[in-house]
Amino acid sequence: MSTAGKVIKCKAAVCLEVKKPFSIVEIEVAPPKAHEVRIKILATGICRTDDHAVSGSLYTPFPTILGHEAAGVVESVGEGVTSVKPGDKVIPLFVPQCGECSSCLHPKANLCSRHSFADVSGMMPEGTSRFTYKGKPLHRFASTSTFTEYTVVHESAVAKIDAAAPPEKVCLIGCGFSTGYGSAIKTAQVEPGSTCAVFGLGGVGLSVVMGCKAAGASRIIGVDINKDKFAKAKELGVTDCVNPKDFDKPIQDVLVEMTKGGADYTFEVIGHTETMAAALAACQMNYGTSVIVGVAPTSSKVSFDPMLLFTGRTWKGSVFGGWKAKEAVPKLVSDFMAKKFTLDPLITHTLPFDKINEGFELLRTGKSIRTVLLF
Repeated sequence: MSTAGKVIKCKAAVCLEVKKPFSIVEIEVAPPKAHEVRIKILATGICRTDDHAVSGSLYTPFPTILGHEAAGVVESVGEGVTSVKPGDKVIPLFVPQCGECSSCLHPKANLCSRHSFADVSGMMPEGTSRFTYKGKPLHRFASTSTFTEYTVVHESAVAKIDAAAPPEKVCLIGCGFSTGYGSAIKTAQVEPGSTCAVFGLGGVGLSVVMGCKAAGASRIIGVDINKDKFAKAKELGVTDCVNPKDFDKPIQDVLVEMTKGGADYTFEVIGHTETMAAALAACQMNYGTSVIVGVAPTSSKVSFDPMLLFTGRTWKGSVFGGWKAKEAVPKLVSDFMAKKFTLDPLITHTLPFDKINEGFELLRTGKSIRTVLLF
């Protein structure tokens, strides 16, 4: 029996309060309105950004349904939707792309002006929620909210992908892999033979490593305080592993010595302001480029010596790897299907959806790179 046009009751992992475990509850998901799409989620990854929201370091209104890295199937569409139809396999996009605003039309921009990825209202673009729990609305997260069996997104925040793509793998293209890989090959535009340093060897950091290797970097230095991550990092292309705890001087000084003047490209994939400044200082002063990939806590500020930039370094930020999401995601999925890159090394755990709290504990204790939840 068709569910189109009807309210769907389903299971969701709801964050009722900051710093509290997820509650698996039954919610109601309203039908999509005009230009909206209702999606049945098949698989969703656990990203550090979701944990930042749980901990309160990244502001989001509560109660909320988190999650933003997923793959699913379109259940129904609202009036006016033309880019997808029921039955299409899709990836929700936390960086929407309307295709019409000045940012979407500019070749160098990927952050839509009409549908901001940084919106913290927790509501759909027209100001209401499609989620209800015990008669009260729930907030959405990052334009997507994927920790639920069904979600509703604006048409600008969904991309149709290859029907044969395995959702339990390509869900990573919805955030972690694309963010890291793109920051190296698209944002930084790493050159063959260059030296790179990657601060943070989690799922996104390892995706940066994969991007640096694909771009032809000859030396990739991985920086992390968890030495257990080094073996996997070397498998994926890291040539030197450095643990800041092993030195009694600033890590930037260590890297400048190792590279005889600084790396060509550095990437901060942790989200700490101290390591952002250290990564900037660790790149070559005349022509080095440092890219901020990690998400810093809300209201945090970076303090640095302006001479670091005055001498010639370039400091850049990268959201979703600089990709125009609605255009790039289907192509990245096609590249995965063509075996141009692999996602398997990034997925260390696969759990049923109702074990989401266990998945977050694996993340917090550094025991997982990416945990994928299956519905």
